[in-house]
Amino acid sequence: MKTKKWLVTAGVLVSAGVLLTACSGGSSTGDSGNTYSYVYTLDPDTLDYTFANRASTSEVTSNLVDGLLENDQYGNLVPSLAEDWTVSKDGLTYTYKLRKDAKWYTSEGEEYADVKAQDFVTGLKHAVDSKSEALYIVEDSIKGLKEYAKGENKDFSSVGIKAVDDYTVEYTLNAPESYWNSKTTMGILFPINEEFLKSKGKEFGSAKTDSILSNGPYLLKSWVTKSSMEYAKNPNYYDKDNVHIDNVKLAYFDGSDLESLARNFKDGAYTGAVLYPNTTSYPAIEKEFKDYIYVSQQDATSYYFNYNLDRKSYKHTSKKDDAQKAATNEAILNKNFRQAIKFALDKTGMAAQMNGEKLATATLRNTLVPPTFVQIGDKNYGDVVGEKLVNYGKEWADINLADATNAYYNPTKAKEKMAQAKTELEAKGVQFPIHLDVLVEETDKNDVARKSSIKQSIEAALGAENVVIDLQNASEDEVNNASYFATRAAQKDYDFDVSGWGPDFQDPSTYLDILNIENGGMLQNIGLEPGQDNAKIQAVGLDKYTDMLKEANKEQDVKVRYEKYAEAEAWLQDSALIIPTVSKGGRPQLSKVVPFSSPTSDVGTKGDATIFKYKQVQKDIVTVKDYETAREKWVKEKAESNAKYQEDLAKHVK
Repeated sequence: MKTKKWLVTAGVLVSAGVLLTACSGGSSTGDSGNTYSYVYTLDPDTLDYTFANRASTSEVTSNLVDGLLENDQYGNLVPSLAEDWTVSKDGLTYTYKLRKDAKWYTSEGEEYADVKAQDFVTGLKHAVDSKSEALYIVEDSIKGLKEYAKGENKDFSSVGIKAVDDYTVEYTLNAPESYWNSKTTMGILFPINEEFLKSKGKEFGSAKTDSILSNGPYLLKSWVTKSSMEYAKNPNYYDKDNVHIDNVKLAYFDGSDLESLARNFKDGAYTGAVLYPNTTSYPAIEKEFKDYIYVSQQDATSYYFNYNLDRKSYKHTSKKDDAQKAATNEAILNKNFRQAIKFALDKTGMAAQMNGEKLATATLRNTLVPPTFVQIGDKNYGDVVGEKLVNYGKEWADINLADATNAYYNPTKAKEKMAQAKTELEAKGVQFPIHLDVLVEETDKNDVARKSSIKQSIEAALGAENVVIDLQNASEDEVNNASYFATRAAQKDYDFDVSGWGPDFQDPSTYLDILNIENGGMLQNIGLEPGQDNAKIQAVGLDKYTDMLKEANKEQDVKVRYEKYAEAEAWLQDSALIIPTVSKGGRPQLSKVVPFSSPTSDVGTKGDATIFKYKQVQKDIVTVKDYETAREKWVKEKAESNAKYQEDLAKHVK
């Protein structure tokens, strides 16, 4: 699971190829295919890919470092550093045979060493010893890993990972996981050369181009914070024939000039551009490029609003005294209050600030797990969640949880819930209005517009005499340090904030476990520390939610397992602890990326939009007709390829 920041270009970087594979059409490739130029929106605070669990890191390092497997353009897992693999009949032992031509290189392209099985052992041990943010992904999976991580066992050789020989690595699991292989595309399972790790010491993975080695398709040649990043194709890469872009040049973009993306695309400086229909220049862009503007598909990353249940930091606040702080905290713990906010938040109005009125619903999402992420019998996941949600109260009747719908917005229900909350809270001595601090990046015009829209819709539905949204304008660094880059719950400085999550593997738990009270990857964002007692857990019922997750996780029957996760999601949506808002994708754009030439996957980091391997750039702008034709072709080929992939899986069982 990757934490995602809600960025102005979310889902847009190389988005023409987010889900797509190379196709024919009226376009032709040319010299422009040697360079890809666009923007990036956030500097990573570390390049230690086994430690970090943020997209800001993985979007860089997954272009530099390969793992055992990767995704092809149809989402299948295919060989990367592992040429082949087998799984034991009991599903507990995975054995990977490594290719012998993979090598480590410095950022200057100098050969450092061969990639060997021991590098995977070193990588995992370093992840645990450095207290990796991503440890929860594998600590319950790999035999003995949790015990070692807790210090109950000091001998790492007893953990279920072993270098059988120089080119064979073996993992032993606690229980069968049909989705285990997809976890190998996550940084925590990537290799590290032990000699290089020792030579760097604490500087390994620091924010410098030479702090890690590369064994992947690209080398990070330069990086100037808040300025630029440049990658160059690794000329000695073992699979260099599948690397079509020689140079990648990314300029830092802070969102202060939204029109610059289209302007630079038009001038030939950028390979693609997300468009903002509300900008003054858009009518002219739409007229000039009417046959070329298409809307990208929604992907599996889900964004949502969440509360801070136990706020400790108040550097960014409008609260005047401790009484207001206590009132806000008491209100946040009240379910009716949270539901009132959920029914009052107009996601369509918010998204219109980004996509314009015509495309305002194109990116909307109503569940944490995307509604079509898995099938439960002949129904999709979202339909089953909807059926179960109705059991929690009549307020959830007739709600459509499909993507691109504004499922929860209902001012009438919002007022009813607020009236109930007010009665309950005033009985406890709480004084109204309740003030909710919301962080805003003051230089990001789109963030300012979206948060202002949220303030307007909530206060209009509930009345400013009941709720006031206090927008806390701050610099990008201040906002990031108070939210995205804050490493402890006590550092999270807000009452109400946006979080985002991208999945690691094809199971609903990859989303729902983020609020597991024992090791939830996003628990800190709601003000709680994983594994620590806090009365707020019982106050909002997260202990019950965690028990539901445990029951689902024990279930091996896939249909029953998914049904139990759907029940947990229904509880979560009824609790209103989070309010799903939008996905990545669903954005209007222009591009010269060959449609459907990129690797794709809902899960992991090797099928992300920011992966440059396989991607191709063409001379001409992609037309809407070309895109739609290519999409139809890709959908058909994907279905055929996925079916064959499933058939071939049996060949790996030994």
